[in-house]
Amino acid sequence: MNTFSQSIWLIPCYALIGAVLTIPWSPGLIRRTGPRPAGYINLLMTLAAFTHSLFALREVWSTPVQFSINWLHAANLDIAFDVLASATTVGALVVILGLNALTQIYAIAYLEMDWGWARFYALLALFEAGMTSLALTNSLFFSYVMLEILTLGTYLLIGFWFNQSLVVTGARDGFLTKRVGDLVLLMGVVALYPLAGTWNFDELTAWAHTNPLDPTAATLLGFALLIGPIGKCAQIPLQLWLDEAMEGPMPATVLRNAVVVSMGAWVLIKMQPILNLSPTVVTAEIFVGAFTAVTCAAIALAQVDIKRVFSYATSSYLGVVFVAVGTGQGDAALMLLFTYAIAMALILMSVGGIILNNISQDITQLGGLWSRRPISGICYVVGALSLVAVPPLGCFWGWLAIADGLSPLLLTIILLVNGLTACSLARVFGQLFTGSVTDWTRRSPEGLWALVLPMMILLGVALHLPQLLTALGLLPSWSAIASPTSLLLLTSTAVGAGVGLWLYGGERVAKPIRLPVPAVQDFFAYDLYTAQLYKVTVIAAVGLAAKVVDWCDRILVDGAVNLVGLVTLASGQGLKYNTTGQVQFYALSILLGTILFGAILAFPLIQALQ
Repeated sequence: MNTFSQSIWLIPCYALIGAVLTIPWSPGLIRRTGPRPAGYINLLMTLAAFTHSLFALREVWSTPVQFSINWLHAANLDIAFDVLASATTVGALVVILGLNALTQIYAIAYLEMDWGWARFYALLALFEAGMTSLALTNSLFFSYVMLEILTLGTYLLIGFWFNQSLVVTGARDGFLTKRVGDLVLLMGVVALYPLAGTWNFDELTAWAHTNPLDPTAATLLGFALLIGPIGKCAQIPLQLWLDEAMEGPMPATVLRNAVVVSMGAWVLIKMQPILNLSPTVVTAEIFVGAFTAVTCAAIALAQVDIKRVFSYATSSYLGVVFVAVGTGQGDAALMLLFTYAIAMALILMSVGGIILNNISQDITQLGGLWSRRPISGICYVVGALSLVAVPPLGCFWGWLAIADGLSPLLLTIILLVNGLTACSLARVFGQLFTGSVTDWTRRSPEGLWALVLPMMILLGVALHLPQLLTALGLLPSWSAIASPTSLLLLTSTAVGAGVGLWLYGGERVAKPIRLPVPAVQDFFAYDLYTAQLYKVTVIAAVGLAAKVVDWCDRILVDGAVNLVGLVTLASGQGLKYNTTGQVQFYALSILLGTILFGAILAFPLIQALQ
């Protein structure tokens, strides 16, 4: 019996139950026990969901399970929560729940002195429920709903420490930026239903192959659907929200950068058959991905804030995924997303403990940590090697699968992105773990067990990932390591990492390093001046429109209403003098009114006679 796969719909409910059970441990309700039980309850519920997904994965490995839960039926509109439990979707659940469980353990130490445990773990549960539901649903409509839930969770977690002004600003800006993509995506979702008659991804794929649209309609629909993933995956020009999201606690950053932003790419892969109806949309998709991948990898090299470095690295990797999906390599994109999630989570956990203990995110203030934090250093090195093309570790296989199917131009872009990323990772390693100890790092021991344990588990997973993927039959032949494309990728990694270590490893080169043309360095350090460009374009246009609307409201609308009021007031003031109490005066008023009314009615007749 497929007990676990048939009840797979319960997995999002585990998180929701955990969120509800955290309510009694809000600081305003229970003070004696403190907030910790809220975290432990959510962790137990996540582990229960993780166990459920493992058993379900075994059941659906060779035989997928599909079923539908009716949600709404009105007139000709049928909305159902279609569930697809396959090896891919349930495997995604295993990754999501496993990383969520490790993040919750990590948060036990990171938020040790914080009284907001109930709120934080409830928001992590909201993340978990949204991601697991998104992984399971086979409906575009409910995919959009779950993306909205993730947007809400992102906003609330960015603003977790809401007593800080920068946090409030970051949460607001991040939310509004994502809303741009969400609104356009909603237009596409609504417009698609009358055309296809369904939101089920399998049925949409069949429709896309048999019912081609008019080129103009296909292009407009494709762009509307594409804008959503562009915003969710922090692609240019909607990339700034991920940088703003760094104001939240580090455990939320680990989860968001590793898996939450990848859910936008997950939906993109499922929508690709519809996007393929328009070559213009596919070209735009590839261009946006390639441009974001290169520019964000370069921007990361110019940042001094650790979190900003990895926020732009995240956008860069998802840009590579956009290129892969646009060139018809959905399976390779999924492989890169899976391996990327583990590597990025490991890196962020290793630097998160450093940020916590040293009270600084500025890499220019840190250094010499290898002797003080060897576990963090080893975890960072393994995570960095797993993130770039270094055989046989994690992301190498995704990079190789994508690069093998690209044109020479796109292959050059992929090699450049891989080299820039390797240089950026080597730069951070050199700044943090080599060189002399600074005043910030003089006392910097390894963190509590709850910080170290998740890192060590992820370290083991990252090192054994090739064997795991081989056992699951997901890796190509090991002989692919010797292919020309593999050698090119490895060369770009070696060159990028070598340059980064030579410049930033030790003290052979004076710091800070300045380019011969400071304007170029500032151009990348300030994110291509995107924020300033927004101020003089989008923000200025919105501000001007707001002023015009405000003027119309105050002058035209309020003026018309006030004019009516003044006329009514003046008429009333004038009529009160007619109240004399004499019957003949009232009769005269009625007569004059009747004559005036008759004249008005007769005016058109007189004009016609003339």
